[in-house]
Amino acid sequence: LLGGSEVSEKLFKVLVVGDIEVGKTSIVMRYVKKCFDQAYKATIGVDFFMKTVEWDAKTVVRMQLWDLSGQDRIKNLSRVYYKAAMGALVVFDITNSLILKSAAEWKQDLDSKLCLDSRRPVPAVLLANKCDLMETKDEDLVSSLDRFCKDNNFLGWFETSAKENINIDEAGSFLVKQMMLCDGGLSDEEHQRDGIKSLTQTPMKISGTSCC
Repeated sequence: LLGGSEVSEKLFKVLVVGDIEVGKTSIVMRYVKKCFDQAYKATIGVDFFMKTVEWDAKTVVRMQLWDLSGQDRIKNLSRVYYKAAMGALVVFDITNSLILKSAAEWKQDLDSKLCLDSRRPVPAVLLANKCDLMETKDEDLVSSLDRFCKDNNFLGWFETSAKENINIDEAGSFLVKQMMLCDGGLSDEEHQRDGIKSLTQTPMKISGTSCC
């Protein structure tokens, strides 16, 4: 627990969406429980997880992670599941670029059914999962994902691997920061960028400042 008597708590509902078998549950389990199981079964409906982050000396962030099934029928009920969410992780399989189109569809579904009180879209981060299966780094893919994020209003993207624990915590921390910005929970000094955040296995140059 954090020391001191004046500790504030923030509770954020976070959606984890994407097609079947892109690794959503594996990402959540790695982030929350620090483990990986090759034998995960496909999520049916929705699973719930809680992640607690000691953000600073005076703030505890609790994230209620909603791991939604990638089945088509879920989209028919998505408005119910999306209600009151403050952030989203949209996951796709980086070894199958065709699924990127589906990631755009998930983002469009989010934006059509969910927004902040300011009417702006909720902060959303794109996760290019299973990067451990990529034999070589594809610079063209990096550039295309930068453009994809700008075109589809993602605040950033990360290459991730739940199996090898690549960029899982980094992506989570980035999303928390964006939600804190939207909630007014960060100081001006902490709010330093505006634009797209991208992180592959090797940290890339970051420019601008990110704000919802």
